[in-house]
Amino acid sequence: MTLAPATAERLLGTAREARQHAYAPYSKFRVGAAVLVEDGRVFAGCNVENSSFGLTVCAERNAVAAAVVAGGRPIAVAVVTDDDHVGPCGACRQVLAEFDQDMTVVLADHDGGDARSVSLSELLPAAFRFENR
Repeated sequence: MTLAPATAERLLGTAREARQHAYAPYSKFRVGAAVLVEDGRVFAGCNVENSSFGLTVCAERNAVAAAVVAGGRPIAVAVVTDDDHVGPCGACRQVLAEFDQDMTVVLADHDGGDARSVSLSELLPAAFRFENR
């Protein structure tokens, strides 16, 4: 799926705003994400760290959860971090692949640098699929 430039900018703006609310006292690495669902709604998420590191929740999974709670299914995602073009972690890639292995992933830094779009299948070419549904 190719995103229209205006849609990509809308996702990035939402992700940048969400990043400002990240709770990252340990890593100091704030992440914002925004997912687009099939009806055009956008849902935001930010990373929420925990002193028990395994309980930390990534921005992408928080955005996906918000979309699903509202009845949406993600079809694209934008991720904004402190550095250029940092992609979702492996767990987030797998969660996103649950909805659309070929979704567009837009990556950018927090201060408006150039964005880069890739397909999720490029980032996770051999996603796990449970085929016995």
